[in-house]
Amino acid sequence: MAANYAVYSTHLHGLPPFLADYDVYLYCNDTNMVIVCLDCCGHGQEHVYEEPESLSSLILTENDEPRPSIVWKLTEAVRLTTTRLQPKHPGVKVHGVLLTEAEILNAYELSSLWEAHSVSVIDGLKRLKYKTISVNEDDELSCKDYVATVIDAENDQRQEDIRDSRADSIGKNDDVYDDFERMLEEFIDSEMEKGSEEAANGDDDVEQSGDAADDDVVEFTNDSADTDDDATDDIVIPDGEIEQNQNMSVKVEILRPIANPREELDKLVGCADIKRRMDELVALTAYNKMMREMFPDGKQHEVSLHSVFLGRPGTGKTTVCKIFGSLLRQAGALSKGHVVVCDRGTFIGTLWGDEERAMKQVLEKARGGVLMIDEAYLLNGRNDNDPGKLVIQLLMNVLADETQRDIAVVLCGYKEPMVKLLNSNPGLLSRFPNRFEFADFTVEELLNITRRRVGDYNYRFTAPAWEKYRAMLSQAYQVRDPETWGNARFVSNQLERIYIRHAARCVKHSPADKCDLLLLTPEDIVPIDVPRQKTRIGF
Repeated sequence: MAANYAVYSTHLHGLPPFLADYDVYLYCNDTNMVIVCLDCCGHGQEHVYEEPESLSSLILTENDEPRPSIVWKLTEAVRLTTTRLQPKHPGVKVHGVLLTEAEILNAYELSSLWEAHSVSVIDGLKRLKYKTISVNEDDELSCKDYVATVIDAENDQRQEDIRDSRADSIGKNDDVYDDFERMLEEFIDSEMEKGSEEAANGDDDVEQSGDAADDDVVEFTNDSADTDDDATDDIVIPDGEIEQNQNMSVKVEILRPIANPREELDKLVGCADIKRRMDELVALTAYNKMMREMFPDGKQHEVSLHSVFLGRPGTGKTTVCKIFGSLLRQAGALSKGHVVVCDRGTFIGTLWGDEERAMKQVLEKARGGVLMIDEAYLLNGRNDNDPGKLVIQLLMNVLADETQRDIAVVLCGYKEPMVKLLNSNPGLLSRFPNRFEFADFTVEELLNITRRRVGDYNYRFTAPAWEKYRAMLSQAYQVRDPETWGNARFVSNQLERIYIRHAARCVKHSPADKCDLLLLTPEDIVPIDVPRQKTRIGF
């Protein structure tokens, strides 16, 4: 395994708490982790103390002297490692391998029991402690993150309660199916609690930033500086051009998958309910994959990846869709995880049959990833002969094809017209069981978005500049037209104007030092016109 360039491996002098006193090697690729434990015990023959119906915490040596069972310790390490990986890497399967100098006399009788606990044992390895094992600590491999999660000290502390709660169950042979069910429930519950904590922490951040306005400078950190997308560079992504006919071609946007989608989801401002629902869907998808591997002939849960994103512009639908594709890729539901962004203009051409030709090409480009149709309600034209209705029918044919499994279709748009679109076709409605509603951002959430984006460029507001910006944003929010309000796009547009004004000021009046070059002052804060809600006149 160490010779395989795609497998990351490392040597640990102990893996607390169960394997703290043993040499341990971790090997992992994108979907698996193997814990290799070396038992240089020096013992000869030994047998299991209990009957081979369940794992025991003690065994007897050939002199009938009890010692802790290393097999039991390894199975507990596998269980705990699986639990640790679930929140960030739910699709990773963990297996244990024990290399021991001892000879286990009833190893044949125990092989099925060990296999049920995801452990393999190779005994009778003489002079094991003198053997050298190679590792491949290639920092470019994304699966290195799995190792960091396992050995993280804070993660150890978070699992303390789980270890204590299971201490009484040592020696019992839990049913594998029930174990997976319990793991799924624990993962969903932990993510829901995590989402609640993050929401509370987010409120604390808002208060702290507000207090910072009393100081001379308001500083924001760059949370995205350590994001590493190199792990997805080997994924072949198609080009973004569609030929509707011989005379016309259109461009589609192709969004590459990201290496750390769960971290990016955590960074999103607000969206607590969307984060929770997405965790549940991804967890169930990963669970199905594990069940399929353990019980190939067993009945699987019906999981549809096709979704509807409802919300106004600037509420993060495209950003979440990109994260969604990458999460599904990590869970093993999609092979690539990229996103192909389309709209009505992608499919509607000038000649008869353009829609079908465009649909075939789009589906081919989206295979292995997500097909996102923005403003999908525009396909539901008022005219019965509108070509958009043909696109909907073609899409229905694709969704009904059981062979089209390696793709997720996401329809995006305003809530009211999207609901009308889905209700216009009962078959379409049943094919999109997953609905995610993106609410408008509050003023405090927009300020939080501002902090993150300003931090990306290492800019800093002076206290007066921050107060001016806060007041400007609050006033614009109060008079906004909900139908045309841009949410996060409003913040982006306003910051672009601030950056331009700041650059012009710095060129005209050279800053005293590098610190001043990144300082945003009240002079840089330029209000913009906000479309207001029209006053209705009538009876």
